[in-house]
Amino acid sequence: MAGRTKNPSKGRLHLFLGTVFAIALLSLLAACGPSTADLEAVDYSPLPGDDWEFSTPAEQGLDPMLVAELYHKAAELETIYSVLVVKDGHLIAEDYFNEGSVEQKALLQSVAKSFTSALVGLALDQGCLSTVDQEMIDFFPDFADQIVDPRKKQITISDMLQMRSGYPPEESDPALWEAVWSGDYVHLVADFPLTSDPGMEFQYSNLTAHWLGIIVARACDTDLKSFTQEHLFDPLGGEIGDWRKDLDGYNWAAGEIHVSARDAAKFGMLYLNDGQFEGNQIIPADWVQDSLETYSEDAYDNIGDFRDIGYGYQWWSAEVGDHHVNFAWGHGGQLIVLLDDLNMVVVVTADPFYDVYGSESWQHEKANFELVGEFINSLPAE
Repeated sequence: MAGRTKNPSKGRLHLFLGTVFAIALLSLLAACGPSTADLEAVDYSPLPGDDWEFSTPAEQGLDPMLVAELYHKAAELETIYSVLVVKDGHLIAEDYFNEGSVEQKALLQSVAKSFTSALVGLALDQGCLSTVDQEMIDFFPDFADQIVDPRKKQITISDMLQMRSGYPPEESDPALWEAVWSGDYVHLVADFPLTSDPGMEFQYSNLTAHWLGIIVARACDTDLKSFTQEHLFDPLGGEIGDWRKDLDGYNWAAGEIHVSARDAAKFGMLYLNDGQFEGNQIIPADWVQDSLETYSEDAYDNIGDFRDIGYGYQWWSAEVGDHHVNFAWGHGGQLIVLLDDLNMVVVVTADPFYDVYGSESWQHEKANFELVGEFINSLPAE
């Protein structure tokens, strides 16, 4: 009886099927996430320092493995600099990645808008401003005679805080986008046309946010950075970094502020605690509450687990799983996220992608949202 010969095609089929099985198994394991051993090896304990009260997730009623998974995922992201978690006033988790460090004052981009909102509240508290119903043009008398659209004389500080001034998003007009990078902004109050009636439509405008900063500086007769340091950062025990100025010498109130991750977390705690920090009322409680209200619903498309995104006084809002959150947001995925129901702040700093826009930067920015959203979504509601 002749011996059986091997079928080459059958061997290749077995090899192919084995490869497919191996790939499927690896994919399944990846989908299952990191192992318990992997998570137990993650070190997210806060770095030493005397500016915080430290604790652990377990001591503050959180599952340590959920926090470990947050940091395990963060370590895989290419452009993230830091992730901090504060619970019940305690720094419970902290780590730095890529170019990040505890000393770094990160470029937080449009997170500056939330700081500027706080400065408006401080100016009201100190009597520099009388009400959010004051009209924008009162602070730009040098351009009053040049304004031909009567609607501009109806724009209020409240409209500006809500991004309802009537000025369009800069991305909608190449000339306006070019103007944003020119550093020459003040005259645009008169020069650039409105695209909607004041108070009627949400339109995200960097120039509107910057003019708010100019209003504070002019009303309080101060340099905006000095005002911020004295009345906000000094009480928080922090220090503001660089803050770019425009050609008229005003700090760019819509962005380009440099702040450390720890100081960003303190700012988040301030708003989480109705304007109080370590027993001191720094910002009026009613201003904090007004700022975190949602005045514009559906202000932005859903981003991962961040859904029903709205806008307040230069603070965003969203629903994430069972939790309502407010957040400050800057280009590149800078985030200060407030969870009132858990008394928690989550801070993310990252590559600011300065002057880089489009799909590449958005891919990384979205990854930061997904990182934080998945973590928040995993937390049980209280």
